Amino acid sequence: MQPQMTAKLVTDALLMALRRRGPKQELLHHSYQGSQYISDLFQRVLSDHGIECSLSRAMNCWDNATMESFFSNLKAERTGRKTYRSRDEARADVFDYIESFIIRNVVIRRWVI
Repeated sequence: MQPQMTAKLVTDALLMALRRRGPKQELLHHSYQGSQYISDLFQRVLSDHGIECSLSRAMNCWDNATMESFFSNLKAERTGRKTYRSRDEARADVFDYIESFIIRNVVIRRWVI
């Protein structure tokens, strides 16, 4: 979480996710066509890790409906009505939400299905 959305920020986030979770199978990274995602740096990291790149069509939010839904839920369930005292407090709260989201929607579903 930084003040600006840069190629370094999204690249660092991807590398952190790879270190923490490690790819267990082939990966597909889908995003909109933001400059940070089409940058040489980010594309090189995807390629270096064998991750396939998928980009939404221009001006088509439906291509990324899953993430749009996730961010809508994040705002509705956690951040929408909060005022954070610092960026670190906001970062910790969003991190907690994402971790609990993964447990609720990925880990638990593996056992249920």
